[in-house]
Amino acid sequence: MPLTTVETPTETDGVSLSHGLKQRHLSMIALGGVIGAGLFVGSGAGIAAAGPSIVIAYALSGLLVMLVMRMLGEMSAAYPSSGSFSSHAERAIGPWAGFTAGWAFWVLLCTAVGLEGIGAAQIVHGWLPGTPEWAWVALFMVVFCGTNLAAVKNFGEFEFWFAALKVGAITLFLVLGVLALAGVLPGTDSPGGSHLTELLPNGGEGLVIGLLASVFAYGGLETVTIAAAESQDPVRGVARAVRTAMWRIAVFYVGSMAVIVALVPWDSPEVVENGPYVAALDRLGIPGAGQLMNVVVLVALLSAMNANIYGASRIGYSLVQRGQGPKWLGRVSGGVPRVAVLASSVFGFLCVLLSYWRPDDVFAWLLNMIGAVILVVWIFIAVSQLRLRRRLERETPERLTVRMWAFPWLTWVALAGMATVFVLMAREPDTRVQLYSTGAMTLALAAAGYAWQRARERR
Repeated sequence: MPLTTVETPTETDGVSLSHGLKQRHLSMIALGGVIGAGLFVGSGAGIAAAGPSIVIAYALSGLLVMLVMRMLGEMSAAYPSSGSFSSHAERAIGPWAGFTAGWAFWVLLCTAVGLEGIGAAQIVHGWLPGTPEWAWVALFMVVFCGTNLAAVKNFGEFEFWFAALKVGAITLFLVLGVLALAGVLPGTDSPGGSHLTELLPNGGEGLVIGLLASVFAYGGLETVTIAAAESQDPVRGVARAVRTAMWRIAVFYVGSMAVIVALVPWDSPEVVENGPYVAALDRLGIPGAGQLMNVVVLVALLSAMNANIYGASRIGYSLVQRGQGPKWLGRVSGGVPRVAVLASSVFGFLCVLLSYWRPDDVFAWLLNMIGAVILVVWIFIAVSQLRLRRRLERETPERLTVRMWAFPWLTWVALAGMATVFVLMAREPDTRVQLYSTGAMTLALAAAGYAWQRARERR
């Protein structure tokens, strides 16, 4: 299929949106975007399966994510757009690809909003057991829907302070952990390497489970390239965010996993029951560690809700602007796509209702359907970068302010890594259903997108 020409962002989806995000907003969104609730809570199951080799799992998946972010950064710096990878896929592969990647990601983000609302409500319900969980979910949805309906700078301010709290919490955790391991933290004895004697306690199978858990913990890094289109200097913002991705991943993910497995026995029940960070702080004798981490997890969940409503609304808006969705969804007032914000919030709240009404069939089916969407998006990013890089070098080399390392070899290495993850998912019973469900949704969207593309070509 020939490459499809798409207008520059200044002529399409960037023109009606405001540019209210400042550089400090974008920098903190990039910094805090890698710290999600999955890191604080979901990593426990990975540690229980992989043992100390969870550090290797996070390092391997982190390398893959670094390559993906570098590719996405190259394209987003050259073509800043609120559609991000969806716009790049349309430009490089064809409208059907932009349609497929964009709407699949929209469903993923909206469903994630509902899941995060449920998680946040459960934490608050634990503090105030007399209050109904659904009321807290409704309150959070109203707050963050309202935040995103207002000027984009409000979203930026919320994310700035949310990210600052998350970064501060995990930095303090790392400092305390390193001091304890060095034997200089008062009231604690260093365990040395006593918990690291067996790297693969459950063999290669445990490492595979840990690897799959770690891959999906990195979801959400794409938001910074979506937000960059509404910043005061999109190109510089994307470039800075991408160039600092490596040390952020290394410190926050790989570093914290190393500290946890060194401090706490990998097979300790508390790692899964209370979460790995709480288990580690309890080992250090930090009073109130459990409640402290609950506050941090709550902040991470609320931050993710805010960011996902924002990301879903901008992806939906961009799709409509490119003629790939209902026109009413693309209405903008005050520089904000308010109808898209409302639609994304309503879909998220519908997911919450499904979790109460039909938890065993409809909601479970929805969760399986989005299980591997992020990998589908990454594949579109890699293929798009392979095709757009040659065009940029030939037609507008001055746009290449961010360059993929060792092109095209590392792009192919990343694609091979994604294919490997798909194979591993097919081997594991717990992830096989997710793989097939996501595949079915992707094929359905691709067929719809291709039919729409052919119809537009005939017109």
